[in-house]
Amino acid sequence: MRLRRLAAELTAFRAAAKLTREQVEDQTGVNQGTLWRIEKGRAKPHNGTLETLFDLYDVPARRRAELIDLASGAKYPGWLRQYREYTNELSDGYATYISFESEAKALHNFETIVVPGLLQTEEYARATMIDGLPMEDEGIERRVQMRMERQTVLTRKRQGADPLQFWAVVDEAVLHRAVGGPAVMRAQLGRLLEMNERPNINLQVIPFAKGAHPGMTGPFVRFVFGSLAPDLVYEERLAGDLFLELEAEIDRYGYVFDQLRARALSPRDSSSLIAELIAR
Repeated sequence: MRLRRLAAELTAFRAAAKLTREQVEDQTGVNQGTLWRIEKGRAKPHNGTLETLFDLYDVPARRRAELIDLASGAKYPGWLRQYREYTNELSDGYATYISFESEAKALHNFETIVVPGLLQTEEYARATMIDGLPMEDEGIERRVQMRMERQTVLTRKRQGADPLQFWAVVDEAVLHRAVGGPAVMRAQLGRLLEMNERPNINLQVIPFAKGAHPGMTGPFVRFVFGSLAPDLVYEERLAGDLFLELEAEIDRYGYVFDQLRARALSPRDSSSLIAELIAR
């Protein structure tokens, strides 16, 4: 993701300088093929190459430092650079997912069985792991901590990054599956009510009464990056993590998510349903 961001920045600076790749090669010696790979996010440029391009594009000093930092961290996903102690616990697919999650401007998440990870309480998250695939206690605790740390994207206030805009649609089954027992589930439902009041979070429930719906094939996540990069879709499967990036695929999932939002209760009515379940 960082390479893709760097590529977009460099392409924009070259466009602002009104230079073709051929002109860049003539004036700097940076091969057109190399520049093409850098601008497509397929190659990590050396600092010397970056400085040469910065000079040609007249990039301000402050932006130079930011872009060099971006390039230096390109082999470490942004979130993982802060929490490298967790890297041994992560599959490549999960590490990639966390990286995209931390860089996205918005996330569209549909779930059929469990509460979305960004909305889980610590006790609920722990219960999903204890009752899931076999795992050592130490590993479970580290993964629980990771999940809690991931939730900071919903409240982040660092320079240039607003809190993640999170829109979740869940099947009503998610609210009835008593993960961890009644007390854990009651607390989890309370958390959902609290989170649904935040301005950057929308939670909608598709009630059982709606019958069949387009999301019955399974959960998915759509990452929205805005102008930084094209959107991506993620599906978690037992056979491995799947990332989709073809425009036709993204459009298909976007259409399905819009259909799910349309069939679901409004965020306010969804909160009313959750409150009724807590009362029971």
